[in-house]
Amino acid sequence: MSNCCSHNSECAPRVLCPQCSISSKSVEILTLYHQVKFPKNQNIVADNYYFCANKGCSTGYFSLTGQVISKQLLKSNNDIQTDKLCYCFDIDTAQYITALQNSCAEPIKNFVIEKTQLGYCACEIRNPSGQCCLACFKILEKQYNTEK
Repeated sequence: MSNCCSHNSECAPRVLCPQCSISSKSVEILTLYHQVKFPKNQNIVADNYYFCANKGCSTGYFSLTGQVISKQLLKSNNDIQTDKLCYCFDIDTAQYITALQNSCAEPIKNFVIEKTQLGYCACEIRNPSGQCCLACFKILEKQYNTEK
């Protein structure tokens, strides 16, 4: 798990979600096995899957061969709906925005960076996208600073 944030996710192929047409990134099947609730995880067909990050879309994962797994079947569906920022360390977007507003966000981000570097993250299985959240912290900070 310690290499979860070392690969370049920007190189991952993207395809459009068949339901909402949002650009979606590929995800490893390992992520599906850990994200899909039992007993549905036993019925996952080996394929190349993509994660739809649009929280308003009911599609969680899909493949180009027509396999579709609803967000309702995901363990993290509630976290998706409430804008979880970091799945490994249970930080949501609202908490981090509050920390930004109170000028105390740096220790939170540093904690996540440090624990990730030590290999204590599990992005591949905890995050439904299978991606590392560190880039999301930077994006949120940039949005916050732009709106200020």
